[in-house]
Amino acid sequence: MLTRRAALAAGLFTTLPLPARAASGPVAIVGAGAAGLAAAEMFRRAGHPFVLVEARDRIGGRAHTDRFLGPESSFDAGAQYIHWAERNPWSAIARKRGVKLSDQDGWARNLFIDGRPATEAERTQRRAGFAGLDSMIAPKGEDASLADEVRLAAPEVQAAVSGLSRLSLGEDPARVSAVDYDRLWSGSDLWVDGYGDLVARHYAHLPVRLNCPVQRIDWSGPGVRLNLQDGTLDAAAAIVTVPVGVLKSESLAFTPALPSPTQAALNGLTMGAYTKVALRLDRAKVDPRAIGDAVSVMRDGPTIYLEMGPFGHPVAIANLGGDMARDLCRAGEAAAVSLATERLAVLLGTQTTGAVTGGRLAGWWTDPFARGSYSIALPGHGDARETLHAPIGERIFLAGEALAGPRAMTVGGATLDGERAAKELLKRLPA
Repeated sequence: MLTRRAALAAGLFTTLPLPARAASGPVAIVGAGAAGLAAAEMFRRAGHPFVLVEARDRIGGRAHTDRFLGPESSFDAGAQYIHWAERNPWSAIARKRGVKLSDQDGWARNLFIDGRPATEAERTQRRAGFAGLDSMIAPKGEDASLADEVRLAAPEVQAAVSGLSRLSLGEDPARVSAVDYDRLWSGSDLWVDGYGDLVARHYAHLPVRLNCPVQRIDWSGPGVRLNLQDGTLDAAAAIVTVPVGVLKSESLAFTPALPSPTQAALNGLTMGAYTKVALRLDRAKVDPRAIGDAVSVMRDGPTIYLEMGPFGHPVAIANLGGDMARDLCRAGEAAAVSLATERLAVLLGTQTTGAVTGGRLAGWWTDPFARGSYSIALPGHGDARETLHAPIGERIFLAGEALAGPRAMTVGGATLDGERAAKELLKRLPA
């Protein structure tokens, strides 16, 4: 019996119609994160009909300002920095809309190791590990992992790479391509008070079908057909902007299956597990800004960065990533809040009693519409992002932060890549 996998390997599906230009009709845009919203805006301006569908009950995707703990204690559960701000389109948007911004940067005021304040010697050693780190992890040949690039370095350098990888990328360094990391754009960062709110406000004028997850995309005919929970949607073409984690799951299927080069590129990418746990604080008991941010390092537990009172909000936000963050997401919100509270107690001491009045887990790893925080290129797969730009049957385009090359893992990159996909598709649509 000839299996579907064998048929694909034998190239038996190459006889499917692959039109040079997409069919006429509206365009379906799947996912109302930054990429999908940016693509929809391009079609709106071009005057071409489109249908934007979103599985969640809100827009913005992984840019989301969470108000579960109350308006005063809101926090950005996902994106919170405008990276490479000098050339990021969101810098101008944020300033035009008058949102609060900060260029605050530097070391956390407090460092704790295994539940005790670090000595000055330990603080100095930790800083030394980060000194010159960019040159240490620069690729020196084959596309190795960040961990492999420093396997012969001093222990403090290896510790610095682990901290950088988990607390910047959300992934353990053994799974991160040094080539891909080296390509990422650098520049100044602008810290945003409500990045998710900014994205939602900027695109609030666009029509979106919320609570509308796509289960299957059928591209066996001249156009595409989207199978939804409540029916079908026929379109001339589609721009699919869901995260890599969703593309690799069984929650969104393609008929026929994705071409082998596309699937191979997806196999070269994974999703990090950057995770946040927000704790609401009683202002009468503790002033988080007076205490300052802290890094909590545990030999047998995750390294956690504690943001204290961002933009004056009465919250402490624990940040962590990698496999231990995955375990925490699986354990659930109660376990996550408990761990964050324990680490905060070391910082606050006797002030902790009654200071924490609520908690919230932003667990992207177990979110069915994200399945991770943002895309990571695996070692040996530094070119995977570019490969995904190839249109599928000239009528399905993938877009999002995962395809943004050196701008990957950012809202700005997702925005620019959504625009890129829209421009490419508009060229193929009948005038």
